Amino acid sequence: MQRQLLGALSVSLVFFGACGRQAPPPSPASTGPSLATYFAPDAGVDTAGVRQIPIQTPKGTFKVWTKRFGTNPRIKLLLLHGGPAATHEYFEALERFAGAEGIELVYYDQLGSAWSDQPKDDSLWTVERFVDEVEQVRQALGLTKDDFYLLGHSWGGILATEYALAHQEHLKGLVISNMMMSIPDYNRYANDVLAKEMDPSVVKEIKDIEKKGQYESPRYMELLLPNFYAKHICRLPEWPDALNRAFARLNRQVYVTMQGPSEFGASGRLEKWDRKVEVGKVTVPTLVIGATHDTMDPEHMRWVSTQVKHGSFLLCPQGSHMAMWDDQRTYVTGLLRFLKEVDAGKTSVAF
Repeated sequence: MQRQLLGALSVSLVFFGACGRQAPPPSPASTGPSLATYFAPDAGVDTAGVRQIPIQTPKGTFKVWTKRFGTNPRIKLLLLHGGPAATHEYFEALERFAGAEGIELVYYDQLGSAWSDQPKDDSLWTVERFVDEVEQVRQALGLTKDDFYLLGHSWGGILATEYALAHQEHLKGLVISNMMMSIPDYNRYANDVLAKEMDPSVVKEIKDIEKKGQYESPRYMELLLPNFYAKHICRLPEWPDALNRAFARLNRQVYVTMQGPSEFGASGRLEKWDRKVEVGKVTVPTLVIGATHDTMDPEHMRWVSTQVKHGSFLLCPQGSHMAMWDDQRTYVTGLLRFLKEVDAGKTSVAF
């Protein structure tokens, strides 16, 4: 796995038959969509759900990449990836499960990421500008309070929280996945809890490399991968291809500017970000997802679910930061249950 990652970082259709018998016709009482209507393409050329959306910024107009997977008139889940500046690809973990339940996923690479434009101007990498970008994406896709669910994972959880505080009138439901509401608290957890579980000599060498600014040194990742990433980012012995692809396309210019050089704490522009007080203003149904082995304190995540007006908490006991992969059944089953129950009119879900 280490060699892979070092390189990466430098409904179903079932036909029923009976012997000599023809299957009975569909019941006239059935009101569900057929496969043909469910997957009917938009007018014009079929682009496999892909749209390049123009985004207005203080530095000009750029395009961001989106892709719709499935079609659902009431549950459209826009996915905000982490990083900052990773990619949508690791959300492929949700595809088969969401597809089986008829949930519409909307993939989206934020500006600076993968298939979207990648301008070099550092002034673009601010929380406020990213929030404005998400709102422009929402408008372009026609998402409304009747169908719009927003899931933010990691850095995407910061972005989703900030979006909800600014524009929650457009949301039907919110999911904050694997993200605390305070970067200072996140850094304390990394230093006071996670670092103490590591070999002190390894921690010292990592800190020495960081002090010297030698973040591109192969030794840096040689230390972080087995001692931190393999325990707290994804615990699978072989990382899924989708996750490797997302890491391989990480835009380090944006990532280091905002997060810092690694997941072992934050030191970039997000270093002082804290919404522990303001998160109580979120009134839409909100699912908070934490994981026992995460880089984020799971008890902090549980606490966040008690601060929003209509909060639910899902713990992935076998999972880490990428719990959609290493505790997949817990993560996906809980997420889909939340979406369906909010769609049915509930404001919170007990897990």
